Amino acid sequence: MSLFSDNIRYLRSQKRISQESVAAALKITRGRYVKYEDGTTEPPYDILQRISHYHHLSIDLLLSVDVRKVSVENLLKLDDNRILLPIMMDKQGNNLIEIVPLKAKAGYIRGFGDPTFIQDLPQIALPFLGAGKHRAFPIEGDSMPPHDDTAFIVGKYVENLSDVRKGKTYIFVLPDDIVYKRLGEKKTKSLLVKSDNTYYDPYDIKLSDILEIWEFACSLNTKEATAALKSETLEDIVKELRNDMRLVKKKLN
Repeated sequence: MSLFSDNIRYLRSQKRISQESVAAALKITRGRYVKYEDGTTEPPYDILQRISHYHHLSIDLLLSVDVRKVSVENLLKLDDNRILLPIMMDKQGNNLIEIVPLKAKAGYIRGFGDPTFIQDLPQIALPFLGAGKHRAFPIEGDSMPPHDDTAFIVGKYVENLSDVRKGKTYIFVLPDDIVYKRLGEKKTKSLLVKSDNTYYDPYDIKLSDILEIWEFACSLNTKEATAALKSETLEDIVKELRNDMRLVKKKLN
Protein backbone atom coordinates (compact mmCIF):
# COMPACT_ATOMS: atom_id res chain seq x y z
CA MET A 1 0.00 0.00 0.00
CA SER A 2 1.03 3.62 -0.53
CA LEU A 3 -0.30 7.01 0.56
CA PHE A 4 -1.49 7.57 -3.01
CA SER A 5 -3.46 4.31 -3.13
CA ASP A 6 -4.96 5.02 0.30
CA ASN A 7 -5.99 8.48 -0.90
CA ILE A 8 -7.74 7.44 -4.10
CA ARG A 9 -9.52 4.57 -2.34
CA TYR A 10 -10.70 6.95 0.40
CA LEU A 11 -11.84 9.61 -2.08
CA ARG A 12 -13.84 7.06 -4.04
CA SER A 13 -15.49 5.71 -0.89
CA GLN A 14 -16.41 9.25 0.21
CA LYS A 15 -18.18 9.80 -3.11
CA ARG A 16 -19.82 6.36 -2.79
CA ILE A 17 -19.02 5.35 -6.33
CA SER A 18 -17.80 2.04 -7.72
CA GLN A 19 -14.38 1.20 -9.12
CA GLU A 20 -16.07 0.59 -12.46
CA SER A 21 -17.39 4.17 -12.52
CA VAL A 22 -13.99 5.68 -11.73
CA ALA A 23 -12.26 3.47 -14.30
CA ALA A 24 -14.80 4.46 -16.96
CA ALA A 25 -14.25 8.16 -16.21
CA LEU A 26 -10.48 7.65 -16.50
CA LYS A 27 -10.96 5.66 -19.74
CA ILE A 28 -9.16 2.58 -18.44
CA THR A 29 -10.28 -0.90 -17.44
CA ARG A 30 -11.47 -1.70 -13.94
CA GLY A 31 -8.69 -4.29 -13.59
CA ARG A 32 -6.06 -1.68 -14.28
CA TYR A 33 -7.62 0.80 -11.84
CA VAL A 34 -7.88 -1.79 -9.05
CA LYS A 35 -4.09 -2.19 -9.13
CA TYR A 36 -3.71 1.55 -8.42
CA GLU A 37 -6.00 1.32 -5.39
CA ASP A 38 -4.26 -1.83 -4.17
CA GLY A 39 -0.86 -0.20 -4.54
CA THR A 40 0.49 -3.05 -6.65
CA THR A 41 1.04 -0.76 -9.65
CA GLU A 42 1.86 2.92 -9.95
CA PRO A 43 -0.03 4.88 -12.62
CA PRO A 44 1.92 6.55 -15.44
CA TYR A 45 1.93 10.34 -15.58
CA ASP A 46 -0.98 10.67 -18.02
CA ILE A 47 -3.25 8.53 -15.83
CA LEU A 48 -2.03 10.35 -12.71
CA GLN A 49 -3.11 13.60 -14.36
CA ARG A 50 -6.55 12.18 -15.13
CA ILE A 51 -6.99 11.01 -11.53
CA SER A 52 -5.91 14.45 -10.29
CA HIS A 53 -8.46 16.22 -12.49
CA TYR A 54 -11.16 13.67 -11.66
CA HIS A 55 -10.90 14.40 -7.92
CA HIS A 56 -10.04 18.11 -8.40
CA LEU A 57 -6.96 17.70 -6.24
CA SER A 58 -3.33 18.44 -7.12
CA ILE A 59 -0.96 15.58 -7.93
CA ASP A 60 1.38 16.78 -5.18
CA LEU A 61 -1.38 16.54 -2.59
CA LEU A 62 -2.48 13.08 -3.75
CA LEU A 63 1.09 11.80 -3.48
CA SER A 64 2.26 13.48 -0.27
CA VAL A 65 -0.70 14.35 1.99
CA ASP A 66 -3.06 11.99 3.81
CA VAL A 67 -6.40 13.42 2.63
CA ARG A 68 -8.19 11.44 5.33
CA LYS A 69 -6.77 13.90 7.87
CA VAL A 70 -7.57 17.08 5.91
CA SER A 71 -10.86 18.85 5.25
CA VAL A 72 -10.88 18.95 1.45
CA GLU A 73 -13.67 21.54 1.54
CA ASN A 74 -11.27 23.98 3.23
CA LEU A 75 -8.72 23.86 0.44
CA LEU A 76 -8.32 26.71 -2.03
CA LYS A 77 -8.24 25.44 -5.61
CA LEU A 78 -6.08 27.42 -8.03
CA ASP A 79 -5.95 27.56 -11.83
CA ASP A 80 -4.79 24.53 -13.84
CA ASN A 81 -5.08 22.30 -10.77
CA ARG A 82 -1.47 23.20 -9.96
CA ILE A 83 -1.64 23.44 -6.21
CA LEU A 84 -4.04 23.62 -3.33
CA LEU A 85 -3.72 25.87 -0.31
CA PRO A 86 -5.58 25.46 2.97
CA ILE A 87 -7.88 28.43 3.51
CA MET A 88 -9.53 28.96 6.89
CA MET A 89 -12.47 31.22 7.74
CA ASP A 90 -13.51 32.85 11.00
CA LYS A 91 -17.12 33.05 12.24
CA GLN A 92 -17.69 36.27 10.27
CA GLY A 93 -16.57 34.65 7.03
CA ASN A 94 -13.22 36.48 6.84
CA ASN A 95 -10.21 34.63 5.44
CA LEU A 96 -7.74 33.80 8.19
CA ILE A 97 -4.09 34.69 7.58
CA GLU A 98 -1.47 32.21 8.72
CA ILE A 99 1.56 33.71 10.46
CA VAL A 100 4.92 32.02 9.89
CA PRO A 101 6.94 32.63 13.10
CA LEU A 102 10.68 33.11 12.70
CA LYS A 103 11.33 29.78 14.43
CA ALA A 104 9.04 28.06 11.90
CA LYS A 105 10.72 29.63 8.85
CA ALA A 106 12.83 26.57 8.00
CA GLY A 107 9.90 24.27 8.69
CA TYR A 108 7.72 26.27 6.29
CA ILE A 109 10.10 25.59 3.39
CA ARG A 110 9.64 21.86 3.99
CA GLY A 111 5.95 21.97 4.90
CA PHE A 112 4.41 24.74 2.76
CA GLY A 113 2.61 22.14 0.65
CA ASP A 114 1.30 20.19 3.64
CA PRO A 115 -2.17 21.41 4.72
CA THR A 116 -1.74 19.87 8.17
CA PHE A 117 1.43 21.95 8.75
CA ILE A 118 -0.25 25.15 7.51
CA GLN A 119 -3.35 24.64 9.64
CA ASP A 120 -1.17 24.44 12.79
CA LEU A 121 0.29 27.93 12.22
CA PRO A 122 -1.09 30.85 14.30
CA GLN A 123 -3.79 32.83 12.48
CA ILE A 124 -5.21 36.35 12.37
CA ALA A 125 -7.95 38.07 10.34
CA LEU A 126 -7.39 41.31 8.39
CA PRO A 127 -10.69 41.92 6.56
CA PHE A 128 -9.45 45.16 4.93
CA LEU A 129 -7.08 43.18 2.67
CA GLY A 130 -9.94 41.97 0.51
CA ALA A 131 -9.96 38.94 -1.79
CA GLY A 132 -7.02 36.59 -2.30
CA LYS A 133 -4.98 34.21 -0.20
CA HIS A 134 -2.71 36.01 2.28
CA ARG A 135 0.07 34.84 4.60
CA ALA A 136 2.47 36.66 6.94
CA PHE A 137 6.24 36.09 6.87
CA PRO A 138 8.99 37.30 9.24
CA ILE A 139 11.67 39.73 8.08
CA GLU A 140 15.36 39.36 8.93
CA GLY A 141 18.17 41.89 8.57
CA ASP A 142 18.21 45.49 7.37
CA SER A 143 18.13 45.03 3.59
CA MET A 144 14.58 46.34 3.16
CA PRO A 145 14.10 49.42 5.37
CA PRO A 146 11.97 50.46 7.18
CA HIS A 147 11.21 46.75 7.75
CA ASP A 148 13.50 45.02 10.23
CA ASP A 149 13.69 41.93 12.45
CA THR A 150 10.55 42.97 14.33
CA ALA A 151 8.35 43.17 11.23
CA PHE A 152 6.11 40.73 9.38
CA ILE A 153 5.23 41.15 5.71
CA VAL A 154 1.71 40.05 4.77
CA GLY A 155 1.80 38.80 1.21
CA LYS A 156 -0.91 37.93 -1.31
CA TYR A 157 -0.33 34.65 -3.11
CA VAL A 158 0.80 35.07 -6.73
CA GLU A 159 -0.72 32.37 -8.92
CA ASN A 160 1.13 33.13 -12.15
CA LEU A 161 4.67 34.38 -12.80
CA SER A 162 3.26 36.73 -15.45
CA ASP A 163 1.56 38.67 -12.64
CA VAL A 164 4.81 39.85 -11.01
CA ARG A 165 5.75 43.44 -11.86
CA LYS A 166 9.05 45.28 -11.97
CA GLY A 167 9.46 47.67 -9.03
CA LYS A 168 7.05 45.84 -6.71
CA THR A 169 8.16 43.92 -3.62
CA TYR A 170 7.63 40.21 -3.06
CA ILE A 171 8.27 37.40 -0.62
CA PHE A 172 10.13 34.61 -2.47
CA VAL A 173 10.02 31.13 -0.92
CA LEU A 174 13.15 29.25 -2.04
CA PRO A 175 14.52 25.77 -1.27
CA ASP A 176 16.92 27.17 1.34
CA ASP A 177 15.49 30.55 2.38
CA ILE A 178 12.55 32.97 2.45
CA VAL A 179 13.52 36.44 1.20
CA TYR A 180 11.73 39.76 0.82
CA LYS A 181 13.04 41.76 -2.16
CA ARG A 182 12.09 44.25 -4.85
CA LEU A 183 11.82 42.93 -8.40
CA GLY A 184 14.40 44.60 -10.62
CA GLU A 185 14.05 42.71 -13.89
CA LYS A 186 12.31 39.65 -15.33
CA LYS A 187 14.66 37.47 -17.36
CA THR A 188 14.07 34.33 -19.41
CA LYS A 189 15.20 31.90 -16.70
CA SER A 190 15.57 34.10 -13.63
CA LEU A 191 14.42 37.18 -11.76
CA LEU A 192 16.82 39.97 -10.82
CA VAL A 193 15.96 41.09 -7.30
CA LYS A 194 17.40 43.88 -5.22
CA SER A 195 17.36 45.35 -1.73
CA ASP A 196 16.20 48.87 -0.94
CA ASN A 197 19.34 49.20 1.19
CA THR A 198 21.91 50.02 -1.52
CA TYR A 199 24.72 48.39 0.46
CA TYR A 200 23.47 45.00 -0.70
CA ASP A 201 24.10 44.01 -4.32
CA PRO A 202 21.28 42.81 -6.62
CA TYR A 203 21.27 39.12 -7.52
CA ASP A 204 19.40 36.61 -9.69
CA ILE A 205 16.90 34.02 -8.48
CA LYS A 206 16.44 31.07 -10.82
CA LEU A 207 12.81 30.50 -11.80
CA SER A 208 13.32 26.78 -11.17
CA ASP A 209 14.23 27.54 -7.52
CA ILE A 210 11.06 29.50 -6.73
CA LEU A 211 8.57 27.52 -4.64
CA GLU A 212 6.11 30.34 -3.94
CA ILE A 213 5.75 34.08 -4.56
CA TRP A 214 3.72 36.41 -2.32
CA GLU A 215 3.15 40.05 -3.30
CA PHE A 216 3.39 42.71 -0.58
CA ALA A 217 -0.05 43.53 0.84
CA CYS A 218 0.83 45.21 4.14
CA SER A 219 3.35 45.06 6.96
CA LEU A 220 2.95 44.38 10.67
CA ASN A 221 5.54 45.98 12.94
CA THR A 222 5.84 45.10 16.61
CA LYS A 223 8.34 47.88 17.32
CA GLU A 224 7.29 51.33 18.47
CA ALA A 225 8.51 54.24 16.34
CA THR A 226 11.52 56.07 17.79
CA ALA A 227 11.45 59.80 18.46
CA ALA A 228 12.75 61.99 15.62
CA LEU A 229 16.15 63.64 15.98
CA LYS A 230 16.07 66.66 13.66
CA SER A 231 15.08 65.23 10.25
CA GLU A 232 16.24 61.70 10.98
CA THR A 233 15.62 59.17 13.73
CA LEU A 234 18.51 57.94 15.84
CA GLU A 235 17.96 54.48 14.37
CA ASP A 236 18.33 55.87 10.83
CA ILE A 237 21.61 57.55 11.76
CA VAL A 238 23.01 54.35 13.31
CA LYS A 239 22.01 52.34 10.24
CA GLU A 240 23.57 54.93 7.93
CA LEU A 241 26.84 54.83 9.90
CA ARG A 242 26.77 51.02 9.84
CA ASN A 243 26.30 51.03 6.07
CA ASP A 244 29.12 53.56 5.62
CA MET A 245 31.45 51.32 7.64
CA ARG A 246 30.47 48.31 5.54
CA LEU A 247 31.16 50.23 2.32
CA VAL A 248 34.58 51.30 3.61
CA LYS A 249 35.44 47.70 4.53
CA LYS A 250 34.17 46.53 1.16
CA LYS A 251 36.43 49.00 -0.68
CA LEU A 252 39.45 48.07 1.48
CA ASN A 253 38.93 44.38 0.74
